[in-house]
Amino acid sequence: MAENQKPIRSIADYNEALAEFQRLRSSPGDATDRLRQLMSAIERYEAKRIHAIYRPFQTFFRRKRMAKFVESLGVTDRTRILDLGGNPLNWSFIPQSPDVTMVNLGKELGTRPQTRPGQRMVWYDGGRVPFEDNSFDICYSNSVIEHVGDQKAVEEFASEVRRLAPKYYVQTPYRWFPIEPHFICLFLHWLPRGIQRRLIRWLSLWGWVTRPTQQRVDEMMNEIRLLDFKQMQTLFPDAEIGWEKFLGLTKSLIATKR
Repeated sequence: MAENQKPIRSIADYNEALAEFQRLRSSPGDATDRLRQLMSAIERYEAKRIHAIYRPFQTFFRRKRMAKFVESLGVTDRTRILDLGGNPLNWSFIPQSPDVTMVNLGKELGTRPQTRPGQRMVWYDGGRVPFEDNSFDICYSNSVIEHVGDQKAVEEFASEVRRLAPKYYVQTPYRWFPIEPHFICLFLHWLPRGIQRRLIRWLSLWGWVTRPTQQRVDEMMNEIRLLDFKQMQTLFPDAEIGWEKFLGLTKSLIATKR
């Protein structure tokens, strides 16, 4: 974090940072760096508060998911994996130590080694991922494709997955599961958008914890695009589309190309 951005530790700090972000975004002049600092701090604070609540559930599901991933794609210590939008947490759930390159969007471009041997983080500025076709054995992505933007961005992301490795594994939350996993609410994501945006602040766990402004609600809604089975089939026509179940209901969709 930049030196002129204090950590957000309370709702008061959060509201102050959010107000400055909104003011700078609507004012003339170039404040791009400051906006990025504020947005990063805001997102970290929101994630920290929400993750503290559902981390035990996340750990349970991701541990099981990673075990199935390893088994279905035959992951070994020699497997070269590209993790789009990932972090080291998932790779701590498996006994194997594959060669993992994690790619994320970021201002400070370049490659940084991680604490676990054989892992590295690559930061880039978006668009085409900076690797040649089939540079890896497997392209992996967990709960990322629903965040990349509009329909064109989703299609471009899927195309990059298929370009970068002959095998791939892409998981995303299922649109028709009754719990929306980002806002943590029941059924609201099935309602018309205009109704959703008015209710999320008051009828979601995310709204209760972060107390967002309407503008922040709209920003979050614009970022998330949940997918259904048919859409995943269209995006990944050469993959098998599988289901991850919870209490008999489909919780996530997984596109696997072996």
